[in-house]
Order: sequence, then C-alpha cells, then structure tokens
Amino acid sequence: MKVETMNNIKTTLKVVCGKGIILIELFDDSLRFSEIKKRIPEIHHQTLIKQLKELEEDQLISRYEHAVVPPKVEYSITEYGRSIFPLLKEMEQWGKHHRVNVE
Repeated sequence: MKVETMNNIKTTLKVVCGKGIILIELFDDSLRFSEIKKRIPEIHHQTLIKQLKELEEDQLISRYEHAVVPPKVEYSITEYGRSIFPLLKEMEQWGKHHRVNVE
C-alpha cells in the first residue's frame, strides 16, 4: 500500500474512531453536553469533553454558546461533518456483515 494512502487512512481513523458515535447522535439534533452524555452513557466525562473539542477543531461539529445564565452550550454537526456519513454508512454495512460472520 502506498505511503500516501496509508497516511490518508490513518488520518480518517484518527478523526472517526471513538468519535463516530458522537457524530451519529448529532446527526438529527443539536444537543447539550448532558444530553450527549445521557445518549452515550458508557463514555467517560473527560473523554467526551476531549472528543467534542477535537471534533470542533476538525470542524466536524460546532459549539454554540447561548447568552443566558446559567450558561447553555449546544453542539451540532456542521455541513462538513455531514460529509463523513457515507463513510459511516459503509462502516455500518461492514459491521453488519462482520457480525453475521462472527456470531
């Protein structure tokens, strides 16, 4: 496999692995941190904070702070973030095929 191809795959895996579930949860809704945590209870609090920051840095999600007291922050997927869904759909198909073969 070409080095450039491998580097591109590594970049994709770095962005998606462990964070794809957050993107899936944000697909239809803007959510507050507590709502995301409730939908993904197995994720540790600090891990979720870190992954949300990384997704924001990668421009896959946006963070909107409402000017209210107490502070209200919502996360939503960006148009650029939506561009990853064909890949996630392919991953769904592979996962389905894999589960049938393994179980």
